[in-house]
Amino acid sequence: MLYPAPPTIEERSGSEFIPAHPMPLRRDPNLLQIVIGARRSLIEGWTESYYRSGIDSFRILRRQIVFVNSPELIRYVVVTRHGNFERKSPQMRRALEALLGDGLFISDGETWKRRRPLVADIVHKRRLPEFGQTMEDAALAVAEEWGALPARSEVELTEEMGRLTATIISRAVFGKNIPRDAAQRVIDGFSAYQRQTDAFNLGYFLGADDGWPAFGGKRRRRAMAMVHDVIESVVNAHLAGEGDAGSMVDLLIRRNQKSGGEPLDLAALRNEAATIFMAGHETTATTLAWAWYLLANAPWVARHVHEEIETACGTRAPTLADLPRLRWCRAVIQETLRLYPPVPLLPRQALEADRIGPVDVEKSALVMIAPWLLHRSVDLWEKPNHFLPERFLSGTRIDPFAYIPFAVGPRICPGMNFGLDEATLCLAILAQRFEVRPREGYKVEPVCRLTLRPKGGLPARIVARSSRPPL
Repeated sequence: MLYPAPPTIEERSGSEFIPAHPMPLRRDPNLLQIVIGARRSLIEGWTESYYRSGIDSFRILRRQIVFVNSPELIRYVVVTRHGNFERKSPQMRRALEALLGDGLFISDGETWKRRRPLVADIVHKRRLPEFGQTMEDAALAVAEEWGALPARSEVELTEEMGRLTATIISRAVFGKNIPRDAAQRVIDGFSAYQRQTDAFNLGYFLGADDGWPAFGGKRRRRAMAMVHDVIESVVNAHLAGEGDAGSMVDLLIRRNQKSGGEPLDLAALRNEAATIFMAGHETTATTLAWAWYLLANAPWVARHVHEEIETACGTRAPTLADLPRLRWCRAVIQETLRLYPPVPLLPRQALEADRIGPVDVEKSALVMIAPWLLHRSVDLWEKPNHFLPERFLSGTRIDPFAYIPFAVGPRICPGMNFGLDEATLCLAILAQRFEVRPREGYKVEPVCRLTLRPKGGLPARIVARSSRPPL
C-alpha cells in the first residue's frame, strides 16, 4: 500500500478503557499522504501536536487552511464573526448538495436565515413530549425483536440502530411509520453514498473558491436515488393527506405560512425533510452504536446504568418522564458524543479576509473546527482518550466551546435536545433488558468520510439480562 493507515489504539486495564482511535502520526504528512488519508478517513491524518488547544495555519496547494482548536477562538469564529464564517466549506457543500439540495445543514445567507427559525421551532425541546411516545414505541419494538432472536445470533449494531432511529424520525417528521425495507434502503443508500463521495475536493485546493461539482458515478447516483425515493414517497404521501396533522412536515408548512415567507415548494420541502431525516437518523444511530461498544468494554459503567434504571423504573420500561433520573444513561451518551462526535469536522469558509487570534485569514480560506481534536485535547480534558462518563456527573462546568458534538453558536444543531433525549431513552429501554457483546476478537476502527462510523460496522451478540422486566 502506498500510504498505509495508522494503527488503531484500543487499551483495557482494570477499570479503565481507552476506546479505539487512530494513533497520531509521528510527523506531518506530505501532500500525497494528505490526499490519500483524507479520502480514506478524515480523522487519521493528525500529529500529536493537534491534540492540544491552539491555532495553526498552513497551505495545501493554493489554499490557506486554518485550524482553530481553542474555545476562545472557536467562540470568535462561530459567534463574534458568525457572519463571516457561517458558510460551510466547499468540500462539505459539494459532498452533500446532491443529497440534501439547499437543506438547512449546508445552506447559508438568506436561505438559511429564512428557514432556520422554521426548523428550530418544530424541533424545539418544548415539543419533545409530543414525540416521546414515538421514541418509546420504536425502542420497545426493537426490544421485542431482540427478545425473539435465536440464542447466540449476531446483529450489526449500526444497522440495528439505524432502523430504530429511522422509524422514530420518520414518524416524527412525516407522521407515518416507515416500512422496514424502506428504512433499510435509506441506511444502505447513505452508507453507499459516503463510500462514493470525495470529501477532499481537489478543485478547491487548486483555487476554485466553490470547489468542483461532485459528479460521482453510477454507484453514487444509485445510492442517492435509494435515499431520495424513500423520502419523496413519504413527503408525497404526507401531501396526499396520509400523514399526521402534528408531524414535523405539517408544522413546517404551517409555520412557513404564518411567517408570511415564500411558500416552500416541493423541492424545498423535500430538501428540509431530507435534512431533518438524515440528521436525526444517522447521527443518533451512530451515537447509539458507539455507546453499545463503549458499555460492552466498561462493565463497571454498565453496572451503574443497570442499577440506575432499576432504581428509577423498577420493572416497567423507561419513559421520557424518567430521563431526569437516568443521569448515568445521559452521561454515557454525552461521553460517547465526546469520544465519537457524529460530525467530527466542522469546516467553514471565510467570506472575507479576517484575523483569528494571531493568524491573518485570507478570503475563501478553509477554517477548520474539529470536535474530534477538540474533545481529545490534553490540556482541556483529563484523560481525554479514556471512556469516563462520570466526567459529566461531577458537576464540574464544561466549557460550551470545548464540547461541541452538535456544533455551537447560531448554527448549533436545532435538534440537539431531540437527539440527546432520543439516544438516552433508547439506550435505557434496551439496556434494561439486554447486554450487547461485540464479536470476540473483532477489530473496531473508527473512520470518517461524512460522519464518524465504525469501519465495517459493529457485529455483536444480543444477550438477555437475567433480571429483565417483561415488555
